[in-house]
Amino acid sequence: MRIGDDVVAVVTGGASGLGEATSRRLADAGARVAVFDMNEDAGSALAEAIGGVFCKVDVTSDEQVEAAFAKSRAALGQERILVNCAGIANGFKTASRNKADGATTRFPMKEFERAVQINLLGTFRCIAVAAQGMLDLEPLDDGERGAIVCTASVAAQDGQIGQAAYSASKAGVLGMTLPIARDLMGEGIRINTILPGLFMTPMMRGLPENVQVALGASVPFPKRLGAPEEYAALVLHMIENAYLNGEAVRLDGAIRLAPR
Repeated sequence: MRIGDDVVAVVTGGASGLGEATSRRLADAGARVAVFDMNEDAGSALAEAIGGVFCKVDVTSDEQVEAAFAKSRAALGQERILVNCAGIANGFKTASRNKADGATTRFPMKEFERAVQINLLGTFRCIAVAAQGMLDLEPLDDGERGAIVCTASVAAQDGQIGQAAYSASKAGVLGMTLPIARDLMGEGIRINTILPGLFMTPMMRGLPENVQVALGASVPFPKRLGAPEEYAALVLHMIENAYLNGEAVRLDGAIRLAPR
């Protein structure tokens, strides 16, 4: 798909980190971008900077997601592009013992459910709404109506200690990519998924500098943390390369996560 002034894109989690870089890259390529995010201040400022529109939305809510798409479409038109970056990470062992007093605990089910609700169900909820809207678009010259990019994680394949919920939610995103591509193949709508490794996101910036350096050094090559702009570049390629469909790509400097 050629990205130009007539193309509308929606980016969930679009106000920071990988989502912000993607919002900016799509706008630079000529798209009109709707920034979906919970952070109203950052989202509004970014939307103003890139000439787009901000929609405050909790992706776990049917009503908020539908309202956000309605607002975006009223302001910019029907989207041909959806990029799902909204997500959270949490960490709890399935069950563990406190070495000091011997007390035992287990993974809080509310936290497990929260990770799945946001990372997996929230992603699918946005895909379903976007895809339904794309069905009414006139196909482009090659028959394409739309392109969707999802964000999983390398943890979907080699999750670490404490990542049972996060890994399960991201593995769900990975696992549904091909079936969704098959669901939509007759309508000219493609979907692909990126599995990012260790990236310099706001969460990473919150860690001590020595930890950031150590994490970067653990990457085989290049020995550094990924830049959000590198993620955004792959998003752009997935959108523009019409033969790329139903695929999942690790973007990780060849890292394979150790148990901890």
